[in-house]
Amino acid sequence: MAQPAYVPEPVRRSEPSFDILGEFDEPWTAQLALDLLPETNGPKIEVLSGSVIVTPHAGYDHQNIELELAYQLKRAARQAGLWLYHEVNVVSKDDLFIPDIVVLRSSGGGQTSMDVSNAVLLGEIVSRGNRRKDVIERPREYAAAGVPFFLRVDLRNRVPAMALYQLVDGEYRPVAAAAAGSTFVMREPFEFSVDPADLLDERSDGPAPERPAAEG
Repeated sequence: MAQPAYVPEPVRRSEPSFDILGEFDEPWTAQLALDLLPETNGPKIEVLSGSVIVTPHAGYDHQNIELELAYQLKRAARQAGLWLYHEVNVVSKDDLFIPDIVVLRSSGGGQTSMDVSNAVLLGEIVSRGNRRKDVIERPREYAAAGVPFFLRVDLRNRVPAMALYQLVDGEYRPVAAAAAGSTFVMREPFEFSVDPADLLDERSDGPAPERPAAEG
C-alpha cells in the first residue's frame, strides 16, 4: 500500500522571526504569515499565490496622500456607519493583502486581520514603483474576491487623479473620476468629495517662519 507523501511541518519558533523566510520552503498562506512573521511598521509583508511579497514604503508623496486621504475619508465613512483604516491586514483565502485604504462593514478594533468579505472598499495609491500592481493586478484580485468598490489615486507626474470603480458582473467599472484642479465626487459606498490637488503637500517658496525670541 502506497504511503502518503511526507509533508514537513512548518518550522515554528517561540517568537515570530523573519529568519524563517530563509528556512521555510513550503507555499505560504495568509495564516502562516500572521502566525510566523513578526508584526512590523516597516515594509509591507503580503502573501500572494503562495509567495511572500515584501514591499518597502513608497516615497513621501505617496505617504502624504495616503495619510491625508485616510483622514478625510474616515470622517465621511463613519457618518455612513463604516470603518476606515489604512495599511491593515486583509485576508482573502490563502492570500494576505495590505491595501493603502480599507473600508470595512464592522470595526477592526482588537483584530490583527479581517476577512475580505468584510471589505466594502479597498484603495491603492499608485506611484512609479508599483504601477503595474496597483493599476492591473490588485483591481483584478480584489474583484475576484468580491470587494464591491475599488478606489485608485494616481500620482503620475505629481498631478493627483482619483477614480472610483464599482464591481459589476465580476469586473470593476468606473463610476467617478477627477484630476487635480477639479472635484472628485462619489455617492457610494458613502458620500465624499475632494479636489485631488489638496491631498498633495507642495513645497513652500516663501521664507522659513521666524522663531520667537528667547525670553531672558
